[in-house]
Amino acid sequence: MDSRLSAPSGRSAMIVIPCLNEAKYIAALIEKIDKDALRLGMKIIVVDGGSSDGTQEIVSDLAQRNTRLILLHNRKRFQSAGVNLAVARYGDRHDYIIRVDAHGYYPDDYCATLLQEIEQTGADSVVVAMATVGTGTFQKATAMAQNSKLGNGGAKHRIGASGHWTDHGHHAIMTVSAFQAVHGYDETFAHNEDAEFDCRLSSAGYRIWMTEKTHMVYYPRAAAWPLFCQYLGYGRGRAKNLVKHRMIPKIRQAIPLFVMPAVTMALLAPVHWSAAVPAVSWIGVCLTYGLWLSLRERSPYGMLAALSAMIMHLAWSTGFWLQLTRISQVPVPNHEP
Repeated sequence: MDSRLSAPSGRSAMIVIPCLNEAKYIAALIEKIDKDALRLGMKIIVVDGGSSDGTQEIVSDLAQRNTRLILLHNRKRFQSAGVNLAVARYGDRHDYIIRVDAHGYYPDDYCATLLQEIEQTGADSVVVAMATVGTGTFQKATAMAQNSKLGNGGAKHRIGASGHWTDHGHHAIMTVSAFQAVHGYDETFAHNEDAEFDCRLSSAGYRIWMTEKTHMVYYPRAAAWPLFCQYLGYGRGRAKNLVKHRMIPKIRQAIPLFVMPAVTMALLAPVHWSAAVPAVSWIGVCLTYGLWLSLRERSPYGMLAALSAMIMHLAWSTGFWLQLTRISQVPVPNHEP
């Protein structure tokens, strides 16, 4: 990355970090992003959704020593509402929004690269690929699952790709004018608000560019229940998005839809053994893939990655069908994606 990069002449950008209970990551993230912010003359706006783990206190303390850092309180909690709040307060003063999610890590010159890409391509939004890494045993296994086709279905914004025009990716930078033209994020979405936004952005004629020149690193949930809750929310968000825009699921989204019905059908196995065949087949495929991952990566985490993938599949499928049938509205914790 060329260290001589600077903000495009006459253009300004603001960095927006929506967060909730990210005390473990927020200080290091701000320190990392602030290097670009200082060099490019950008404000960092942290929008907190009511953290109870000390996140707000950490940001407030940092803001006392850093005039570029601003803390906003997001009473609506959802990150969709948080980004909207930041744009409503400060958007008219800037040309670009750089969205940085708190549950991740970013390369040096991340913001500078995004500014260069959006200027050179003429895109209205530039999105990035996301690599997943972990530290503890379960987190490493989940990262392995999420980086594989078993966990991501081959999504390009997960596995990365050469630069290309696309309809969706992990949100990184967009023009304030495009964001405001489509009225920002839909604040009724606790999850999947980025994919829903991209549907409206593309429909309105705006262009989305997937860059290969930078990426983000994401830290997955470190335990089974938080992972299940997260993917339950993702499933609900996807169903809500498809219904809102009258879309047909892609093949990689449609396949996991059969998991919850298969598991439910298995409850009838005492009546006849064949009822368990779909669920047992799914489990077998996951475990086989996990074994293959272990051998290919020479890692002991492959079989546990299969378990993580099964948690994600079941939660996503359950969330999708619950939202589609509106059987239940069980609260889902709002974490960064």
